Amino acid sequence: MASKKDDGGLSDVLADMDSIKDIPRSEYVRSALLKSAKEFAGTAKALAPKDTGALADSVVVTGPGETTPPHSQPGASRVAGPHEVIVTAGNTDVRYAHLVEYGTSKTEAHPFFGAAFNLTKTRNHRRLNRALDKAWKNR
Repeated sequence: MASKKDDGGLSDVLADMDSIKDIPRSEYVRSALLKSAKEFAGTAKALAPKDTGALADSVVVTGPGETTPPHSQPGASRVAGPHEVIVTAGNTDVRYAHLVEYGTSKTEAHPFFGAAFNLTKTRNHRRLNRALDKAWKNR
């Protein structure tokens, strides 16, 4: 059996690979995900049409283990995974978020959700990368 000195650094690489699995569970990453989701949701609310304000009010952040509102877009009500944050628009009273976002044959589209994503993605991507780096260094 080869000693640690004779393995050419393999034991160090294997130890690093084993520690990678804990990084998504890091509080740094969870905090960055929640902060990014809140920033995205705030931007979507600001961009949503303000006819009644109901659409903007329906934009919510669902954290890990929480359930999204019924009839929210994208998709129906579901539980966020342990390392997942979901931003949705719409609820039981506001069932038209997708129609506003994409328009219909009779109404013009007023993109707010996709536009908010595009406006915040670079900043959020950088925030998450910093959190991953910090989690890696502090593992």
